[in-house]
Amino acid sequence: MNVSFQKLFYAIATIFLLFAILVFAKPILIPLSIALLISFILLPLAKKYEKWKIGKTLAAFLSIFAVILIIGGVTYFFSTQIINVVQEFTDFQDKIILAFANVTLFINDHVSFMENLEKGELFNRMKVWLTDSTGLLVSRTVSNTATFMAGLLATIVFTFLFLIYRDGLTKAFLAFSPENKHEKVLKMFKSVQQVGQKYLFGMVILTVVIGLANSLGLLIIGIDNPFLFGFLGAALAIVPYIGTTMGAIIPVIYAFVSYDSIWMVVAVAILFWAVQLVSDNFLTPRIVGGGLKINALTAILSLFIGAAVWGLAGMILFLPFAAMLKVVCEEFEELKPIALIIGEQNKKLGDGSEFFLVRWWKKIKARFSG
Repeated sequence: MNVSFQKLFYAIATIFLLFAILVFAKPILIPLSIALLISFILLPLAKKYEKWKIGKTLAAFLSIFAVILIIGGVTYFFSTQIINVVQEFTDFQDKIILAFANVTLFINDHVSFMENLEKGELFNRMKVWLTDSTGLLVSRTVSNTATFMAGLLATIVFTFLFLIYRDGLTKAFLAFSPENKHEKVLKMFKSVQQVGQKYLFGMVILTVVIGLANSLGLLIIGIDNPFLFGFLGAALAIVPYIGTTMGAIIPVIYAFVSYDSIWMVVAVAILFWAVQLVSDNFLTPRIVGGGLKINALTAILSLFIGAAVWGLAGMILFLPFAAMLKVVCEEFEELKPIALIIGEQNKKLGDGSEFFLVRWWKKIKARFSG
């Protein structure tokens, strides 16, 4: 096989140029990407309004307003628990510092890396350091809040414009393809839209299910503010692999510093581990994975590339974008090898890789159906 170094150079240069655009245009591309996914999930609602003889502009406004109402209701529901946690923050902070000081003293007693280290002195030094860092933390918080609000406003505006001008945008993209392939390209656009829609619907359902399971478990264990910590862990689970761990660490630390019983900490850790085990192997493949249909290697690469390019937003967005890329590549003969790499065609059912709960559930279904 003859390798054209000129084409190879152009391909590598294109990849570097694409990454440079993604990095430098991040402030505008992140709101655009989020707005695109939100417009996918709001499109059926907007079309339903339009069937009721409502104009596109008002239908788009009502669709976005419905989402704002839902988010506002959820925020109001958790507002009391958030206020309670904020009020306890000073005491919570002192408990964390004290716990860290105890751990440091325990290590120093066995390793002896610093002589004459006292608990009170270590506690005061850490508290002074934390107080000195508060000003920088507040300034960063204000700056990040302003950036977040600007991005949120831009996302709302872009979503509104996508819903209004969706027909014109579709015709514009169709104009780039030959007329005899318009039907095929239109079908590809619809498949891309369905992938984004299924992903968002699946993540919402999964978040609610995991949040309820976490919250009920924490309520039974006896943790304060169970619904706040339960749904916080479920929301962080949107970030693959890393978010699930962070969602469990927060309530575990809270239980460690707020309660004297070590069994409370162990119970919280086991609860989140069990819920995540069932979710990853039983719920996620059916609720979200069925719509994505990408393999684990692609998911992990999407996670790392997204984090390197767009940070937390990239870790969330690049997974559905990889599934959309697979749909696009399947429509072109030259790009089908990429679709094969991204997809899970090489995974065979019944090869022993299924989780035991899945096999157990299938046996029960087969027995009852028989």
